[in-house]
Amino acid sequence: MKIEAAMVNEAKQPLEIKELNLDDIKDNEVLIKISASGVCHTDAVGRDGGTTPLPLVLGHEGSGIVEKTGADVNSVQVGDHVVLSFSYCGKCRNCRAGHPGMCEHFNELNFGGKNFDGTYRLHTTSNADVNVFFGQSSFATYAVADEHSVVKVDPEVDLNLLGPLGCGIQTGAGTVLNYLKPAPDDALAIFGAGGVGLAAVMGAKVAGVRQIIVIDRNDNRLAIAKEVGATDVINTDDVPLEKLQDEFPEGVKYAIDTTGSSLLIKTALGLLQPAGECVVVGIGGKLELDLMSDLLLESKKLSGVVEGDSQPQKFIPQLVQYYKEGKFPFDKLVRFYDFKDINQAFADSKSGAIIKPIVLVNGHE
Repeated sequence: MKIEAAMVNEAKQPLEIKELNLDDIKDNEVLIKISASGVCHTDAVGRDGGTTPLPLVLGHEGSGIVEKTGADVNSVQVGDHVVLSFSYCGKCRNCRAGHPGMCEHFNELNFGGKNFDGTYRLHTTSNADVNVFFGQSSFATYAVADEHSVVKVDPEVDLNLLGPLGCGIQTGAGTVLNYLKPAPDDALAIFGAGGVGLAAVMGAKVAGVRQIIVIDRNDNRLAIAKEVGATDVINTDDVPLEKLQDEFPEGVKYAIDTTGSSLLIKTALGLLQPAGECVVVGIGGKLELDLMSDLLLESKKLSGVVEGDSQPQKFIPQLVQYYKEGKFPFDKLVRFYDFKDINQAFADSKSGAIIKPIVLVNGHE
């Protein structure tokens, strides 16, 4: 079928909305009419050639309505409201143990650009293959995804709003609620008040954490952090990183870095109490540590967690329920954009003007 999709042909170039051909579904797949899709930093990295071969249709926080299901699909049916999340095989050791974010095939299924069976489902009008992102490529009027990526959600909630639950919001909240599972008496420091960091704040608020510290350099974001549950906020333009331990002499049991900055990660490790743990969830580069003083002598831990260690089919509906109950106000983070303004949405995300842009594809405000 013919679709409209936002495609990038060359690294670091703007997205262009093009007419493409989308293959029919296979037995394990679902056809979704996309309503909206969130813009995530990982999309920008993909646009710039950092993850997936080009040409590429981006978008990995899609929401929409099921139009058609394959013969082997039984978790959703035509007409269901759904969110699209990451791809996983469902068969490896980690998937079977309930940790699909740790799927042994995660990288190839989400960043390899091909379907589960090694084929392509997107093509130009001249029949050249186009790579798929996160198994969905939801910056498009229609998308096809494996059943594993499709999560049925409550039809009473605005479908346009829900796409970011598939990645960024799930990552932040899940890192707290699924992986760290802090006790109420624990203290948690979150570095970076973007969408992932603020979702972690809301997750910590749901968990009843007594002290939720947010470190950033944007006063607007820090104000929102306070609004959604932070007990303490620090602007690093006002409090230098080397003075952070003076502000919190008791330290913290847990820290989450959403920035990928090696300097902030080392600062987070220094803020940890003995036996504390720092989790990194942001895209970053090289990190140099002194294993003795930074980790071993105080039994500290440094971990990487993907997609909040979530089972999307269970966790995303739980987040929707928290939202309905007023416990998880992630709608405070978003702004909607028309499909034609997708490059502006990317620009506003990069500048920090908007925390979580959502592009309306077939959806309407």
